[in-house]
Amino acid sequence: MTQKISALLEAAADRALPVVRGIDDGQLDRRTPCAEYDVRALVNHLFQVVVNFQALAAREEADFSQEPDFVTGDWRGRFGAETARLVEAWGVPGAEEGTTGQMGLSARTVGLMVLGDLTVHAWDLARATGAEFAPDPGVVEEVGPGLAALAPQAREMKVFGEPFPVGAGATAFERVLAVTGRDPGWRPAGG
Repeated sequence: MTQKISALLEAAADRALPVVRGIDDGQLDRRTPCAEYDVRALVNHLFQVVVNFQALAAREEADFSQEPDFVTGDWRGRFGAETARLVEAWGVPGAEEGTTGQMGLSARTVGLMVLGDLTVHAWDLARATGAEFAPDPGVVEEVGPGLAALAPQAREMKVFGEPFPVGAGATAFERVLAVTGRDPGWRPAGG
């Protein structure tokens, strides 16, 4: 049976929250596996995704044109509150049905997109800051095929890089990272 997006998001958030809460202010300018983002910019991006995908779950307009600075005040606590709202939004009856967003994608596909972002960006942040991160196996099992299916369009939109080559012995999560254009062995310079 296919797991509900809200349950998967809850499992992904449980793994992502310790990474985000463990980021020290002195680490905000570190490079991440996302070449265009340092830690601060990636936290801001992830906040923006979490907030906008709450709106998409409710069939409301999402605004990705602005890049607000969420890394102020108690941003670590607010990230926990926003991920809880995300889980709640996708748990509303009917949230996974029909279509949502400007591209008219199936709501379940959109839910898998935010699940992928939460999981992959938690890994990005963990790698950049030296934190431990192991994704939930059920999340990886569900998100892997979805991201692989979205990959060609995501590359056209410059959201994913070219696939990173991995060997036959790569784990399921290493394959997820590779399909998004990430080197699963990425470490910060000198790290």
